[in-house]
Amino acid sequence: MYSIMAKDKIAYVCSNCGQESAKWIGKCPSCGQWNTFKEIRVAADTKQKAATTAAASTGHALRKNKVLKLRDISNQDDPRIDMHDEELNRVLGGGLVPGSIVLLGGEPGIGKSTLSLQTMLRMPEKKILYVSGEESAHQLKMRANRIPHDENDNFLLLCENSLEHIFEHIKEEQPELIIIDSIQTIMTEDVESSAGSIAQVRECASSLLRFAKTSGVPVILIGHITKEGTLAGPKILEHIVDTVIQFEGDQHYMYRILRSMKNRFGSTAELGIYEMQQNGLRQVSNPSELLLTQDHDGLSGIAISSAIEGVRPFLVETQALVSTAAYGTPQRSATGFDQRRLNMLLAVLEKRVGFKLMQKDVFINIAGGLRVTDLAMDLSIIAAVLSSNVDTPIENGWCMCGEVGLSGEVRPVNRIEQRIAEAEKLGFSDMIVPKYNMQGFDAKKYHIRLHPVRKVEEALRALFG
Repeated sequence: MYSIMAKDKIAYVCSNCGQESAKWIGKCPSCGQWNTFKEIRVAADTKQKAATTAAASTGHALRKNKVLKLRDISNQDDPRIDMHDEELNRVLGGGLVPGSIVLLGGEPGIGKSTLSLQTMLRMPEKKILYVSGEESAHQLKMRANRIPHDENDNFLLLCENSLEHIFEHIKEEQPELIIIDSIQTIMTEDVESSAGSIAQVRECASSLLRFAKTSGVPVILIGHITKEGTLAGPKILEHIVDTVIQFEGDQHYMYRILRSMKNRFGSTAELGIYEMQQNGLRQVSNPSELLLTQDHDGLSGIAISSAIEGVRPFLVETQALVSTAAYGTPQRSATGFDQRRLNMLLAVLEKRVGFKLMQKDVFINIAGGLRVTDLAMDLSIIAAVLSSNVDTPIENGWCMCGEVGLSGEVRPVNRIEQRIAEAEKLGFSDMIVPKYNMQGFDAKKYHIRLHPVRKVEEALRALFG
């Protein structure tokens, strides 16, 4: 009797979108990218093993799915898991959903492991398994010693790279929450390739997804970032998970920003702000005080804008520098602001207001390393540029908000009352607002002086006389 050995399957997978093909293709038919198909070797019994869910192997109770009528489904949401971190809870949409799978990405050294470790150490009511594929137990103990926390006997640590061994420990310990640090270091025996490859990341993430959905145990994956700033691994990784959270920030700044890129259970416009300290990450409940320079009296090119990210209003400092172009072509540079929108605002300033900036270098910076997408920043960008151009500072106590249109009009912005209340709380005396926002608005309840404007010229006249 001869035993027939099943041959390994050769497949080609697009590294951008995860499209599979039996042969190599130059252009992906799904996403249209060129030269993205990579050869992977898949074991013959992978599909059979995949059919047996990970939850069954770990001993968790399986959820039996059945056909339901829409009217029979309850409108009440599942109770969320409190992470004991207001910033993280807000970005997640109110807490961690049971059975969800969350991907936390960020550059090396930005604080992903520190954030996850300090959060889990402060949840003594949950049995948590922290799986580390990068650091030893001694390294994690040293990191935990720097973070102030109470003794937590429910926090379990496992240094392992094999997915099969991880599931064995899950079956033995029965945790209520699992963290994988990082998904690029985990590998399964079903795929014959090195850890971090497209096939390994996809198969490991799919197995963990099946486990989370069938057992109801939430899983948090920590992911690496490529040099282009995107999550490493196949694009299908972002499609698999329920929530994608990006941890951003310049290593030279002490601020760290937690931003939701995808969230099936909440808004993607939420923002969490932390301050990096020696004993971990500190939540910043009032970012306006940190983002504003305490003393800029007599300095030109600085304007304060009242911005909103998600549901949170905060005041941010806009800095501009306008100088004569040293070389033939003037430079246009923006840090933390959209470069194309800056070019549009400079064109409006030249065409509608009459300031010639064709032969000037213009540099814009949002203080604190923030990246702001709120359109209400337009008015402060124009004011800061003009202040630097004429070398005249804007008086202390003034802030503004307003979207600028192509014809030079100041368009209304949303949630004007929250913006005004935040400016008044921080002690500002005057605020420029769009005139259309004043319709049906009671300004008497605020002590701050409001200056409604309809055009950019009116706003600049109020600032500079």
